[in-house]
Amino acid sequence: MPEVDIYASLLQTSLKIKDPFAIKPVHACIIKGGLHLGVFLMNNLMNAYAKTGFISDARRVFDEMPTKNISSHNTLLSAYAKHGNIRQALGIFNEIPEPDSVSWTAMIVGYNQMGRFEVTFRMFLQMIKCKVMPTEYTLTNVLASCAAIESLDIGKRIHSFAVKLGLSGYVSVANSLVNMYAKSSDVKTAVAVLDRIKLKNTSTWNSIISLHMQTGQVNQALAQFEELKERDIVSWNSMISGYNQHGFDVESLKLFSEMLKESKLKPDKYTLASVLSACASLEKLEIGKQIHAYIIRTEFDTSGAVGNALISMYSKCGGVEIAQKFLHICGTSTLNIIAFTALLDGHIKIGDINPARKIFDSLKNRDVVAWTAMIVGYTQNGHNNEAMELFRSMLKQGPMPNSYTLAAMLTVSSNLASLNHGKQIHSTSIKLGVESSISVSNALINMYAKAGNINSAKEVFGLVKWRKDSVSWTSMIMALAQHGHGEEALELFEKMLAFNIKPDHITYIGVLSACTHVGLVEKGRFYYNMMKVDHKIEPTSSHCACMIDLYGRAGLLGEAQSFIETMPIEPDVIAWGSLLASCKVHKNIELAAIAAEKLLSIEPKNSGAYSALANVYSASGKWEEAAKIRKSMKDRKVKKEQGISWVQIKSEVHIFGAEDSIHPQRDEIYPKMDKIWEEIKKMGFEPDLASVLHDLDQELKEQILKHHSEKLAIAFALMNTPDNTSIRIMKNLRVCNDCHSAIKFISKLVDREIIVRDATRFHHFKNDANILCPSISLYARKLM
Repeated sequence: MPEVDIYASLLQTSLKIKDPFAIKPVHACIIKGGLHLGVFLMNNLMNAYAKTGFISDARRVFDEMPTKNISSHNTLLSAYAKHGNIRQALGIFNEIPEPDSVSWTAMIVGYNQMGRFEVTFRMFLQMIKCKVMPTEYTLTNVLASCAAIESLDIGKRIHSFAVKLGLSGYVSVANSLVNMYAKSSDVKTAVAVLDRIKLKNTSTWNSIISLHMQTGQVNQALAQFEELKERDIVSWNSMISGYNQHGFDVESLKLFSEMLKESKLKPDKYTLASVLSACASLEKLEIGKQIHAYIIRTEFDTSGAVGNALISMYSKCGGVEIAQKFLHICGTSTLNIIAFTALLDGHIKIGDINPARKIFDSLKNRDVVAWTAMIVGYTQNGHNNEAMELFRSMLKQGPMPNSYTLAAMLTVSSNLASLNHGKQIHSTSIKLGVESSISVSNALINMYAKAGNINSAKEVFGLVKWRKDSVSWTSMIMALAQHGHGEEALELFEKMLAFNIKPDHITYIGVLSACTHVGLVEKGRFYYNMMKVDHKIEPTSSHCACMIDLYGRAGLLGEAQSFIETMPIEPDVIAWGSLLASCKVHKNIELAAIAAEKLLSIEPKNSGAYSALANVYSASGKWEEAAKIRKSMKDRKVKKEQGISWVQIKSEVHIFGAEDSIHPQRDEIYPKMDKIWEEIKKMGFEPDLASVLHDLDQELKEQILKHHSEKLAIAFALMNTPDNTSIRIMKNLRVCNDCHSAIKFISKLVDREIIVRDATRFHHFKNDANILCPSISLYARKLM
């Protein structure tokens, strides 16, 4: 036998017995024998190095070859692509004068494995343009990319192309087609392709199991799995991952245990990633640690999917510190966005977002998802300013934001009630062409509503058109209710039902709030029953609080009390608080005392309960009783929440308290307010001295009323904003009767629209018309 054939045989043997250290001696003999100039033998040597993981040695052999052919390039190209070194693979690919089907397929496989599915499609199209015929292996990888992103349109075109080439009859291609159609939710076509496969192999049956799992037919998948005589790793993975994806996490772990006991097969990265995901969902830290121990014992590679799954598992199971240590050992180079997001959530749960930011800063290839996850993390943790700063950095140095990024930033604007910021982000969404995205549209509705611009919220809702989902309708219903447009909110709800869009529990909070604001007691009862009977939604504390508020505002305190006594869930702070607030309006001392006692038994340090009860006594002229409550509050060291108002001028937020003496423009604000006060009194305004719930003389009461925080904020805004512009004021507590009446007169005096958002709703004032006051129901009239 020629020496070339002997050495080639030895290299093949080293591959079969998986002994990488047998290659080096053969390599040495090849060089000593002067055979290193032959292309065939050097290709075999390079292949042996590449397939045993010694890619740098394979590259050295390639570089030293005096003569190369297409197989030389393809061998190294395939090695780079399969190990995720896509840049090096592309460099080799570009050196090939005329890439063949193996070259193109190797690149397609590499991009597919990296999850760069769009590039996979572009590569395939380029391959066809270059008139290089794909193989069945090419098509299976392209179809796998279609399945991964559920791209049914592209998948159908690939299917048509496979039929034209006569490749659709290959079992591997047919199986890939079944998988693609199943994952793209086209079950009918998947079954049709499946029925045409005459010689079904294990891969076919795996596709059938996968199809059953995709359609939620878990029992049928299990039955098919149990009938399967020859199970490969894909068979087990189809069941284990299928269970995990459908929420059968316990079953997923049980089957994994069965696999380890009964099968000679070893789990691969997909198996381990699925069972670690199951542990994460169940928050089973101890089981996750056992799987981690198995991974360490078997020396399984944790650089990719498995490492990310471990980080996600520890982060979601309360082991953030372990996840952090593991990440420190492995580095952040292979950290994917799912693991990063899980780690971020883990830090947020323990109230420490700084380590997550350090990880974010250390990531080399921060894509739009990573930026968005960090922004959302800041938002969820209440760091709105940090989220805004990071977004600005993203626009300067990062990738272009997508619809989810912009939706997150609109949430920040909503939290800050910053209309200017919200408008800027709206403008950005238009420039990027994502303003019609359902997530952005819904966030815009919410942002404009919270910023007090209900008309813009309506305009956005109108533009969503047929793509409205239940969130869009619910957001608009909630917005209308908060802005006092109760009747309009209920009309919109009826339209929603007419379009067969199913409401959820949040929708009904908006509906019941709308009924409350316009005093529609009977309609409130009707919708509450509809929620339970027609839509099978169990009432939450929020729904019950709405009903208590509805009865209380209408003066039906007996019905409110009866509802509390018979409600399906235990009354909480919100329920008793709603009743107490109504007692304050209607001066029902006896019931107020009961409500306050119940509220304080649940939350002894609730300052609102003490204040409300004291105010009920004060409103009824029982000053001694009110003083006793306030003394009790002081003795128990319960601090009353201070009422503050704020207004944003340009990019700066200005905060005011009652009798505020801190603001740098205080020497101008107080004379301004004094002048306004005298002018509106000339117009017929009469201060509501009953709003001061302390036993003081009339002059001092009027002085206190004049310097309420929202009035000071309005005076400041009038001094620092152009004429004819709207003024938006925010307040952390409810607007008192006197301020409500005074602001109506101020709006008429200065001919400016004034919008005030308090703790419960928006109040719109324009000239002398209070736009809120379709909702001046019995309750609102009592306030006036």
